[in-house]
Amino acid sequence: MAAYKPVVVQACPKLGEKITQDTLYWRGYKTPVQIKEFGAINKIDFSPVPPYNYAVTASSRIHIYGRYSQEPIKTFSRFRDAAYCATYRDDGRLLVAGSEGGGICLFDVSGKAPLRQFEGHTKPVHLVGFLSDKYRIFSGGDDYSSNLWDIASATEIISYSEHTDYVRCGCASKVNADVFITGSYDHTVKLFDARTKSSVMTIEHGHPVESVLLFPSGGLLVSAGGRYVKVWDVLKGGQLLVSLKNHHKTVTCLCLNSSGQRLLSGSLDRHVKIYSTTSYKVVHSFNYATSILSLALSPEDETIVVGMTNGVLNVKHRKPEEKNENSQKKRQPAYRTYVKGRTYMPKQEDFCVSKPVKRVLRKYDKLLRSFQSSKALDAVMEPPIMLHTPEVTVAVMQELHRRGTLRSALAGRDEKQVNLLLTFVARRVIEPRFTPVLVTVADMITDIYQPVVGQSEIVDKQFLKLQQAIGKEIDYQEELLEVLGMMDTLFATFTKKKDTCLEENKNNGVTEIIETNRKY
Repeated sequence: MAAYKPVVVQACPKLGEKITQDTLYWRGYKTPVQIKEFGAINKIDFSPVPPYNYAVTASSRIHIYGRYSQEPIKTFSRFRDAAYCATYRDDGRLLVAGSEGGGICLFDVSGKAPLRQFEGHTKPVHLVGFLSDKYRIFSGGDDYSSNLWDIASATEIISYSEHTDYVRCGCASKVNADVFITGSYDHTVKLFDARTKSSVMTIEHGHPVESVLLFPSGGLLVSAGGRYVKVWDVLKGGQLLVSLKNHHKTVTCLCLNSSGQRLLSGSLDRHVKIYSTTSYKVVHSFNYATSILSLALSPEDETIVVGMTNGVLNVKHRKPEEKNENSQKKRQPAYRTYVKGRTYMPKQEDFCVSKPVKRVLRKYDKLLRSFQSSKALDAVMEPPIMLHTPEVTVAVMQELHRRGTLRSALAGRDEKQVNLLLTFVARRVIEPRFTPVLVTVADMITDIYQPVVGQSEIVDKQFLKLQQAIGKEIDYQEELLEVLGMMDTLFATFTKKKDTCLEENKNNGVTEIIETNRKY
């Protein structure tokens, strides 16, 4: 008796996500840790010096978290109302923040009480930051003004009132200690030089500006507002280089990685998009539970922190690199390698003894081997198999049809089983790889259970779904045939034109040769 041959499952290529180096890199973060804050998180800022603590501004408090701590290691709560935009200085020793009342507070990271308080804005201050010389602070408020402050004397150096709406974002140049940039809800981004009394450059973004970012070189500026992220060339007078529209809702925050080769943007659509700064294409995307207000990446790209509107802080740490060299022991050569050598080939007079290979059969193969057709079909009608590996279910149906036992396997089923069969057939019959087999299965099910139509609402509903699916597919195929006919006509026309052109060229060439011969 011949040995049983297992069912051959047809393998079809799957159109999945393209795995790139960026995909592998950004997937290399651990499961996120979630920390609940007191209110919406409007700013996250990492300290530029080790151990890279980060400041989280939410409600009327500023919490300082360690890299791996889930509880704040320090809290600044000397605010009457909401606090905004807590930002570290480049040396990580000072922290500045705005407030709802219009005041600006400067804190020593090792202390609790404010070192300096700057009064001058008449409305909430949503933007504060240090210039790169470390001795001056710039700010922007809802009173439409952008101010420059001296830290030592706690006095205002200059005030610019060029914006016509709320000033909500800004950044300082790391190349020039006198240059800083502000973005406003009046749709403009303005570049200021502390040595002048007015703005040096104005860029029209086209939407209320939520975030601005300057590349470390100082030559490129990124602005975010509405659904757009735009890149501008500052050295060419604010020329627009790229306009990106990959989000579905307002973009609220921007961030660069440590090398400056990847740009991150967070949005109210709950996504963080990662762009390559060479091609400005999306190389990866993160999905979050709620709308995103703030985003920060640690200086070593080891931690991604995202702040959301519901007050949840989402922290992702990078997985440590695994060292496989010491963990895996080297496999010792087999005994025959010592005796005969690795490259030994058997000779003609040698008697070769082969090990019998034990073949493990799956459940449906065992049932098919014992001719239990109905149970074999039941084994592949389980939801996990139908959802994730439908090709196995179809392969068993095809094998039963080849044996001539498919009709008997489909017959004699209750309402629940018929419903399951019809659901599977209605969903998968339109797939080209399954259509030949499932059309036969649908035909048999209709013949077998036609007498009981009208006795069960569930089964009747599934028959209607099957009818609609097949009807839609027939209409779709008819439309495709019409399009194919149009394309054939167009291709035939192009071919005729090419043939006529070639004939004309040949004729012209012959006449030219004849004329030249006559001249000679």
